[in-house]
Amino acid sequence: MEVIITEQILTTDGIPLKESLKKAERNNKIRAFFLVFPLLIFIIITFVVPIGDMMLRSVDDSQINTVYEKTFEEYKKWDKSKDELPPESVYKALFLEIAYGDKLQLGRALTRMNYSKSGWKSLIKKTQRGIKKIVKSGEEPLSYKQTLIDINENWADPTFWYAMGQMINKQTSIYYWNAIDRTFDQDQNVVMQNEDRRVYVSTWIKTFKVSIYVTFFCLLLGFPVAHLLASLPLRYSNILMIFVLLPFWTSLLVRTTAWIVMLQQNGVINDVLVWLGILSDDGRIQMVYNQTGTIIAMTQILLPFMILPLYSVMKVIPKSHMRAAQNLGAKPTIAFIRVYLPQTIPGMSAGGLLVFVLAIGYFITPELVGGKDGQLIGHWIAYHLKTTLNWGLCSALGAILLGIMLILYWLYNKIVGIDNIKLG
Repeated sequence: MEVIITEQILTTDGIPLKESLKKAERNNKIRAFFLVFPLLIFIIITFVVPIGDMMLRSVDDSQINTVYEKTFEEYKKWDKSKDELPPESVYKALFLEIAYGDKLQLGRALTRMNYSKSGWKSLIKKTQRGIKKIVKSGEEPLSYKQTLIDINENWADPTFWYAMGQMINKQTSIYYWNAIDRTFDQDQNVVMQNEDRRVYVSTWIKTFKVSIYVTFFCLLLGFPVAHLLASLPLRYSNILMIFVLLPFWTSLLVRTTAWIVMLQQNGVINDVLVWLGILSDDGRIQMVYNQTGTIIAMTQILLPFMILPLYSVMKVIPKSHMRAAQNLGAKPTIAFIRVYLPQTIPGMSAGGLLVFVLAIGYFITPELVGGKDGQLIGHWIAYHLKTTLNWGLCSALGAILLGIMLILYWLYNKIVGIDNIKLG
């Protein structure tokens, strides 16, 4: 019988080579992890945590529950099909919580209550003053229900109690429904908002429409510029590239203000059109503080984001392809459409996606140039963040915007393929 003896290959330290390689590979992975660890922490703190907090705020309604905990417990027992107004136990719980509750928490809850129905703030404040007098007198009301109604007749208005039903659960979807012009009725069914409060659906549609227009016009204007830059000799294309990059060296606020000056009725563009005889002095066009001004200004500002990806792709397309197609009998137009254009799809994809994503969330330019007609969804997010302090609705609008972008990204990956995107 022949016996084969295999000896392990050892390193100079006497360690088997296989174990030594595994140890070295493990050390390299640990070293690589510690190198990217600061970046990972930075991304978690500045990106993941804020988005997570936004998602939680969009469904969180726990603060109001801590203020009117007993009232809500009694409210859940109310049979709305039998009684138009809540029973005595609900009024009593509300009376006691307003009388002996934390004043600071009660004040904070007023803002949330006003989101459901306007008038809550004045109702609660007037009720607080009335209850304070009763508590000082030391007399216990014979009927808490009648006492509250005597303090303010709105406590006999069922719509206020139905609005309170929107705040019962600690986790709620009301902000998401509000973000698409819906709300809850008295039975917690989803219904349309009153006509005077339907503003978000039209703004969403306007936002997508403006973003598509801006992307289209950027592609229409950016394609020939990128083609010219890619076709010219390097010394000339470098000079022209400076003009493409020049907007990045100018403040966004300055460029936006310049467009306001140029687009107004007594601005540069209207003056030139009147001087050329195209327009009469009385027929000047209103191109600012409307949707038209928003599209014009955003197109100019976002145009470099379309040109640069297109240029980087066109630069590496061999010029011999077009000559070969023409030598084989194709006309220049056919050769361009059938040979050259398909090779630029990665650049068009990258530029289109980049411009669309930037346009859909744009705020400063539409806010300054667009006026009331050109405001996009970013206006309402900023409005609720700074003015109404309705962070729940603000977070819901942001979460919907994020969700829409993820869906569009998924569809783009399915149709075009994310691997086809090239920025260089």
